[in-house]
Amino acid sequence: MSSMDRRDTASRLARLDLLASRLKAEEPMSVAGLAEEFGVSRRTLFRDIALLRERGLPIEADRGRGGGIRLERNWGIGRLKLSYREAVELLISLAIAEQMEAPWIIANLAPIRRKLAASFSQTLRERVDSLTRRIKIGPSASPAVLQGFVQPDSKTGEALCRAFLELRLLRFSYTDGEGSRSRRQVEPHYLLLSYPVWYLVAWDHERKAVRSFRLDRMHNGDILSEEFKLRPFEYFAEVFAGVPAVSP
Repeated sequence: MSSMDRRDTASRLARLDLLASRLKAEEPMSVAGLAEEFGVSRRTLFRDIALLRERGLPIEADRGRGGGIRLERNWGIGRLKLSYREAVELLISLAIAEQMEAPWIIANLAPIRRKLAASFSQTLRERVDSLTRRIKIGPSASPAVLQGFVQPDSKTGEALCRAFLELRLLRFSYTDGEGSRSRRQVEPHYLLLSYPVWYLVAWDHERKAVRSFRLDRMHNGDILSEEFKLRPFEYFAEVFAGVPAVSP
């Protein structure tokens, strides 16, 4: 890329940021006025508007002489700048609330979740969709499971979250239901919530097989630098057979 091309790209990026800021101010403005303000043609301005729409900003623009430009009247969520992890955590929280079936809130959560996802940029939406397919929300835990439940180790939970998001190996100590302890190294492929108990469904490197782990029985978790590639769902299908789980 030549120095002139780089300057042109930087200039356009700066213009896009300024245009987005001007629209968020909710002041009356016209296409012609903005084109003059930024020193570009109307055609260039419409191309900029198209790019901002791809980023998730819900812009309405009227073509024609003196056409107006504005954000959609009911726009709100687009004001938020969510990171990849924040977007995932918000969608998961909504899915958990839906699964709990509280009658006074359940009616409106599904459309809210769809509107939230629609407000993401295309790139963010694709990343989030890919990740949330690996997270399942099932029925609440049984009384027998809850008897042995304790709050998970926060350090291990954070390591698991990062390893899951970044497709990196995870090492941790595990205590099974009979009290036996072992050190495991796994590929964290799927998460299943049987509220309030989280399960990790992973490929265990030492046993060379799929294994499931309760997060509250995992300790001393460490995320490793080594990355892994997702294995086909067929490897894990048996784990989810008969589980009425849904993805966020």
